[in-house]
Amino acid sequence: MTGTGRIHIYYGNGKGKTTAAVGQAVRAAGFGLKVLVFQFLKNNSSSERNVLEKTENITCLPGREHVKFVSQMNGDEKAELRHYNTKALDEIVKFCSPFDVLILDEILCAVQLGVLSEEKLIRFLEHKPRGLEIVMTGHEVSERMLELADYATEMRKVKHPYDEGKMARGGIEY
Repeated sequence: MTGTGRIHIYYGNGKGKTTAAVGQAVRAAGFGLKVLVFQFLKNNSSSERNVLEKTENITCLPGREHVKFVSQMNGDEKAELRHYNTKALDEIVKFCSPFDVLILDEILCAVQLGVLSEEKLIRFLEHKPRGLEIVMTGHEVSERMLELADYATEMRKVKHPYDEGKMARGGIEY
């Protein structure tokens, strides 16, 4: 891949952020680009991961085995998760240079929930490898992050079954 890699952000309260990032990963891999994927705030059993791990040119870094909603964590658990996410980002920074595309799923949520430093993420984005394309997802994004982005797509919920108390379904919502 030639040229300067760009930064993509898929954010908002609508469905489709991870789906769009996974679609970008598949498109890139199909073109022969090397893709690295890490999912923050998710365990290793997401439906999309099952396919990504079997796809040529895609490498999925392992995440935590047991994941709990941040809203259900106490202060010590949040501090431990922040340490884990910081270490994960450090490892990604060291490991990503031979890749063409980096997918950082739910990284914006990790920042928003205070379990990853936005400053640390911004420093990485400002000094990323020249040709690395980076795709990030999450619910909210700061103005500073939007300024760094080349692509920013907001997924806006108009209607969702969850609003009627219906539970998420495997293969559709997760």
